[in-house]
Amino acid sequence: MPHSAQGHTRPARKRGGGAQVAARRGATGRRLELGIQLRQLRENCPPVEDGRARGMTRKDAVRGLRALSEASLARIENGELNFRRNPGDLRLLLRRYKVDDEELVEQLVELNREAPNDDWLTQYRAFMPTGMPHFVGLEAEAREILAYHPTVVYGLLQTESYARALFEVQRPVEDTTSEFVRRNVDLRMERKRRTLERDDVRLRVVLGEAALRIPVGDEDTMREQYHEIIKLARQDHISIQVLPFKRGYRSSNDFTILDLGELPSRIQTDNAWGAVSTSDKPREVDRFTRRFSAMVGAALGLEETIAFLEQLTGK
Repeated sequence: MPHSAQGHTRPARKRGGGAQVAARRGATGRRLELGIQLRQLRENCPPVEDGRARGMTRKDAVRGLRALSEASLARIENGELNFRRNPGDLRLLLRRYKVDDEELVEQLVELNREAPNDDWLTQYRAFMPTGMPHFVGLEAEAREILAYHPTVVYGLLQTESYARALFEVQRPVEDTTSEFVRRNVDLRMERKRRTLERDDVRLRVVLGEAALRIPVGDEDTMREQYHEIIKLARQDHISIQVLPFKRGYRSSNDFTILDLGELPSRIQTDNAWGAVSTSDKPREVDRFTRRFSAMVGAALGLEETIAFLEQLTGK
């Protein structure tokens, strides 16, 4: 039988050929789909080591390939890179994995081709922490986003003034520049626009009460931010809840869960070094999903949340 990616659905094909999923997804989603399939093909191919039931290590997979290292293959399988600079290595790997299904080969080659709609991220990459470009690319393609922050208004809800004040207060401690602040505020506003203007995404946010009580900027900045959250909370595809002090379970760490449809869901959280940690391991995603559900149950409902915010505005 022709060898294919076991346990994972192939990209659907259009009539007359071409990978339909590749045409629909952005560049980050395409890289992730390619990486998932390549990892499954490597882990399930005929063995090259004695005593191994199936599959090969990344070290064996890249043996003899000058342009592809073991670390690079790991990044490709995680969806962070593709074979843009050395597309011939993709076909070579597939031959090593004993893939003789030409239809599958062509679909993977199509997934490897760059999609144009992630070009906007290029100008911000130098100002983003490790792991962030990959996450932002997936964020723009998520079907549902679950987010929690205990002490700061979640990024996709922030106003430009709030975001700028937040970066400015961190600036002397983090030793960043005015250019860094400007670029990151622009990025945050562009992410917000690209995500919230979509009609095929659902955003569910739980904010700890401290996120609304801790002042960022002046009173006008906070009042504008409260009004912005109220406006967003009234949209059909956005759900926002406040988790009050002394009420039920709360996570001490912020996190975001991306539901990517056919692709594995992904959990993201910031670490103390400023980098972004992500995982698509089902056990980790399930653990954080349970945390989110527990906080949803303890938080104020929609109307209570709006009333809480209106009280903060002084209305």
